[in-house]
Amino acid sequence: MRHDRGTDRALDVLVRLAGPDDVRQAVRERIGVAERPSTVVPESRWDSLSQLSADTLPVSARLWVLEEDRADLNELLVLADGLPRGLGSAVLHGEPFGPGREEPVPLIGTLRDRLLAESAGQLPAAELIPVLRAARTMRQGRRAARSTGRGDWPRVIEADTEQPLPGYTRWALALRPDCPPVLRERFSAHPGYAHRMRLAGIVDGPESYVRQWRSARTVLCALDTGRWAFPTREREAEEVLRPLVRDSLGANVEAWAVLAQLLPTFTGTVPELIVTAGAIA
Repeated sequence: MRHDRGTDRALDVLVRLAGPDDVRQAVRERIGVAERPSTVVPESRWDSLSQLSADTLPVSARLWVLEEDRADLNELLVLADGLPRGLGSAVLHGEPFGPGREEPVPLIGTLRDRLLAESAGQLPAAELIPVLRAARTMRQGRRAARSTGRGDWPRVIEADTEQPLPGYTRWALALRPDCPPVLRERFSAHPGYAHRMRLAGIVDGPESYVRQWRSARTVLCALDTGRWAFPTREREAEEVLRPLVRDSLGANVEAWAVLAQLLPTFTGTVPELIVTAGAIA
């Protein structure tokens, strides 16, 4: 079978979960997908930047990259314009993002001037809450949200508890990948709100991403990027998919052939794709 590059990337994510080496090899031969390097940053700077800045990568994945606490990945993320000002300031000061980590993350020198210029526009702590409350347009809300630093979230939560922030501010803050879930959940209980968050690229975590997001090809291509950009969180997605792959497809190479045919145009989720291919075969 012949596939375009994106479909090859997507298929490879699933084939790696198929089981023992002999099963994976048989599947690869049947559907024509070669094994690819797993966790190595692409040699081409253009390739790595294009993957990180792709519209198909959820906004929340930027935080997953930062949680790796790797200077080389932070550099790529900044160059891909993937960070709001508040997070860029944290990278500038070497703040770790991974759970339980305290060791500072070194900053690659070429980024220092750029991040210093961006952080220069950050609001002083005393001015932040008044500016958040003063937003009367989406543009003003976004400007205030961009200036919210990682250490400002407790004060923002407290301010919203005392008196709800304006709607434009709440929406702009909710679109920050590092917005605390407790704050984001408080902003709206309307069923359409969760849908709008998904459209904006905000996701709770890898498990809900692979279970709920679509299309399957888009999700799998994002997980392929995650093999080198956010391997820790990508493994969480694998834990969801592995039993589905082995139960529905397993060593049945014809089921894999059906999946390869369905994948490019399938509009459902990854689990739906896997189960559908298994059922057809």
